[in-house]
Amino acid sequence: MSVTPMSVTPVPVSTDPARGRFGDRILLPVPIAETQGALALDLVPREAPPPVAPTRPGAAVVPIDQRMRRAIESWARRYVQAAVEIVAGDRPSSQVVRWTSGDVYADLRRRAQLVALAGGHQPGLGRVQQVRPRIHSVHACFVTDSVVECGVHLRYGERGRAVAARFERRREHWLCTALDFS
Repeated sequence: MSVTPMSVTPVPVSTDPARGRFGDRILLPVPIAETQGALALDLVPREAPPPVAPTRPGAAVVPIDQRMRRAIESWARRYVQAAVEIVAGDRPSSQVVRWTSGDVYADLRRRAQLVALAGGHQPGLGRVQQVRPRIHSVHACFVTDSVVECGVHLRYGERGRAVAARFERRREHWLCTALDFS
């Protein structure tokens, strides 16, 4: 830290309590630093360009036409609606087995069993609910032209929920390889 020219600051020498003001003053030099304190900022502009991050698979923008985007968002809407109804016990889990990986299918069945156990009903038999889940919005992000990740916003009455899903194209259809409820 370099020290620049000094400034002069008045310092009280004595006080007169009867008058309530300062008496004679002595002027002491106080150094002024270019940066002060622990949160000092370096305000010198950078002239070099920022470093370029190495490219990695999936980091580039994947060009997808609007028709394909609408089709996958529609597919994700229908699939997630079915998955949520399976977990709630309104649908049998066998209805999505063709479009679901083994891990996701096992997780759906486990969740349906836990909800049925807590609610005292049988999973997949259809029951009357006061509030049914409804898809509010779907947003798709294409990682590659054959892998898409979707964020789905659900409404349970006044409450909002989110589901994240990953779909991978296998031959002629999309397969759900990850499904996360929050």
